[in-house]
Formats: sequence, structure tokens, C-alpha cells
Amino acid sequence: MSAKAALPGADDRDRGADAHLIEVRVSSQSVYRGKLLDVRCDSVRLPDDSLATREYIVHPGAVLVVPVLPDGRLVVERQYRYPLQQVFVEFPAGKLDPGETALATGQRELKEEAGYTAREWTRLCVIHPLLSYSTEAIEVYLAEGLEHVGAELDDGEFLEVGVMSVAEMLAAIDRGEITDAKTVTALLLYARRIEHR
Repeated sequence: MSAKAALPGADDRDRGADAHLIEVRVSSQSVYRGKLLDVRCDSVRLPDDSLATREYIVHPGAVLVVPVLPDGRLVVERQYRYPLQQVFVEFPAGKLDPGETALATGQRELKEEAGYTAREWTRLCVIHPLLSYSTEAIEVYLAEGLEHVGAELDDGEFLEVGVMSVAEMLAAIDRGEITDAKTVTALLLYARRIEHR
């Protein structure tokens, strides 16, 4: 099998090349709906015409920001994450509000959480961190030309803002001290970007 056959491009998908992989929703049921998450249980028809169940979480989407100071260091946050009962080092990030663009979300989160505005914004990519059981898509932005204006944390939000160099963050990943998937992905993308400048 050729690489093209194994991994069809967008043109091939448009012609139905993925039909042998597609699952079709037969029915859908909301199992739980909270402030953030909608847990669904769907019945789907598989490519061989058999039926299966798919449980997944509908998520509104999110934005992560890689904030770069003039000296090249990166703004990071330390935040307690209740499900894992642990403090994690992360880049500023947050969910999309209804009707809000990804860029507006990034600008809002950078100011509210880290206390910075940025003159330059560059979209780096979109990632799907939990594609086997969530619809979440995270837009990743690079923020440069930072100006400190002071944080405006939401009620009930507690975090510490700090700075780390790219080398310090990479070493922390190697030691298992930074494990947040979205932060690891964004850092590696940024490190590759500056390596090729």
C-alpha cells in the first residue's frame, strides 16, 4: 500500500476515500450536562454495517497562549488541577465563551490569568488532545510584544504566574515535571519555530 493510499489527502477524502472508515450516528443521548461538559452516548453504524456505542464529551473548545517576553523567556502558570490532585505548570489557556473568536479568547485569558496584553498574535496550530472521547479542539497562539497590565482572576481561580526559558521548560519535560499535554505540544512547536529562525 502506498503512503498516499494509507494517508489520503483532503482531495481524496472529498471523493469518499475514507468511506470505509466512517461511523454514522444512528441515535444520540445526553447522559449528563454540566456548566462545561455535555456527556453523550451515541449509537453508531460501523463501516461493516454493525452497531456500536460511542461515549464522548462535547466541549466548547479552548485556546492556549505561548506568551514570549522580550528577553525570550516564556510566561507560565502553576495551577492546581482537582481531578489529578496536583499542581501543574501550564501556559495560559481557557475555554471559548459563546460567540467568542479563538483570538479574543486568547487575548482575554492572557490578560485575566497572566496579566499581560500582546501586540503581536500568531496562530500556531489546532490540537485535539482527547480525540478518542472528546470533541475538544485547542487553538494555539503565540503572543509577542507583551506588556504587563495586571491579572484579573475570576472568582474561585487561584494560580501563580512565573517565567521560564525554553531550555528550562524542555528540561522540566525531560524530568517529568511538565506533563500537561497542551503545554508540552505548544512548547515543542515553539522550540521548533525559533530553532529555524
